[in-house]
Amino acid sequence: MINNRFDLTGRVALITGGGSGIGRATALLFAEYGADIILADLRYENAQSVAEEVRVVGNRALPVKVDVRIPEDIDMMVKTSMQEFDGIDILVNCAGGSHNVAIEDISVEFWDKILNLNLRGPFLCTQAVGRIMMKQMRGSIVNIASGIAFKAGEGVATYGSAKAGLVQLTRLSACEWGKYGIRVNAIAPGGVDSEGRRKGMLKAGLDPNIGGDNNALGRIGRPDEIANAILFLVSDAASFVSGETISVDGGPKAS
Repeated sequence: MINNRFDLTGRVALITGGGSGIGRATALLFAEYGADIILADLRYENAQSVAEEVRVVGNRALPVKVDVRIPEDIDMMVKTSMQEFDGIDILVNCAGGSHNVAIEDISVEFWDKILNLNLRGPFLCTQAVGRIMMKQMRGSIVNIASGIAFKAGEGVATYGSAKAGLVQLTRLSACEWGKYGIRVNAIAPGGVDSEGRRKGMLKAGLDPNIGGDNNALGRIGRPDEIANAILFLVSDAASFVSGETISVDGGPKAS
């Protein structure tokens, strides 16, 4: 009998931004592989909806309303999670988002808002859950970065800066916490057909279906395709992988 190194039975996964897009796809995939799920989302009704989907699979699910930018919300999320479960084995920092603004038009308020959502939030969640994992002497964290962390583009200075910082936070967390048996990695998606991306593209006056022409496969990705890579990183199949950022973007294309 083949040993299934992707099996998550008995593990508890906390997913921020779990009510839609990549977060939802990840929650459903983790549940399929046996994990119980904590769904943290600012839109509580979305978290509740996905929780019901997880329960249909036969796993436990806890929806929690959370603004990842607020420390008190993070403390409440962790406290509630620990009351429901014995520990937290997996953290996936999916919550994030932005829309395009030219550098000369970026306000201090916009800069702070996007940095807080895409970098402060994952830091606060990583720190809070990491403290639990340190006591457990085990755990796996995956941050959702972006391909824009590694290349230039118009209108994404704030978002790209935040995601580049998240990539470095991933490396540093992995470095400091490896001695506790904690692995920290990141995924850098290309364009993904998610609810957040569509809203951002439409707000910027752009066609949400564009984006596939800049990768080798010639299309944008699906949330479940990103979830597959996240599953690998949190599973025992990636037991010797830490501090890495894996691009899931359809492949490079010569310019």
